[in-house]
Amino acid sequence: MSDLHDLYAAFRQIGEDPAPILAPDTAHLVAQGQRLVSRQSIPGVRIEAESGEAGILARVEVAAGLVIPRPVHLCFGIFEPCGDQNVALVISLGPASRAEFWSHCLFTLPERARHAMDARVDLLPGARLDYREAHYHGLSGGIEVVARARVRVGEGARYRADFTLVQGRVGRLDLDYEVEVGTRASAELLSKVYGRMTDEIAIREGVRLNGEGARGLVKTRVAVEDEAQARIIGATYGNAAGARGHVDCLEIVRDRAVASAVPEVRVSHPQAKVTHEAAIGSVDERQVDALMARGLSPAAAVDRIVLGMLG
Repeated sequence: MSDLHDLYAAFRQIGEDPAPILAPDTAHLVAQGQRLVSRQSIPGVRIEAESGEAGILARVEVAAGLVIPRPVHLCFGIFEPCGDQNVALVISLGPASRAEFWSHCLFTLPERARHAMDARVDLLPGARLDYREAHYHGLSGGIEVVARARVRVGEGARYRADFTLVQGRVGRLDLDYEVEVGTRASAELLSKVYGRMTDEIAIREGVRLNGEGARGLVKTRVAVEDEAQARIIGATYGNAAGARGHVDCLEIVRDRAVASAVPEVRVSHPQAKVTHEAAIGSVDERQVDALMARGLSPAAAVDRIVLGMLG
């Protein structure tokens, strides 16, 4: 339990309770830096993991037809002033299984740190996965996150990914997700990021609708202020009959920040359809005035609006 002291302290700092993560009936994986701290499998959910010089190597398998009542928890963190963390993660859901994963990435303490994630996700026919990834950073601005994910969504399967980084400074974020969607399957990617000061944000999310009747949504919400920079690419490719996809990007820019949004849509089948919308602008002044009329300062009113957009 002493190895988990830093984890408990970090969760208390962000106002969350770590107890459910380590419950006897909950599958979990906990890693600090390059070190594996705890892992627990449950019936139908097998977690294999090891740590070495290359970092953390982990595999999570969900049995066919299994519906997991509690989320599978993945906790990654660095609790030293400086450090690196490399994670290679493979997730596999058996046919007709259903699961929810919560990934907590805790980097509130380091002044300088780098977290690299290389994930492979495979959903077999009829499987469903909700994957929530929440990052909690400190105010140093010295955190670098490099995240890569390659996802295959089998026939009739459903995949939803929710990435959030709104607490603390981003530092540098380089996110690249690529999803292949099969026949009558669907994928939804949602990203919410708040950049401040000199933060750098680069997000590319791509969905390839390769199966007949496939569905895809790429939705990005980003706010930048001070001198932060953001470059967002949302890509969807309609490659099969009846495929439908949409790219939706909204960015708010304040102060001297710079943001760009590049929706990339491509159709290679005459019966596929892909649409897009992108908007970059400032906060609606009417909303600011309405909140100021209720007693908020201009800065507090803007923050309320931005955080509301980011959920």
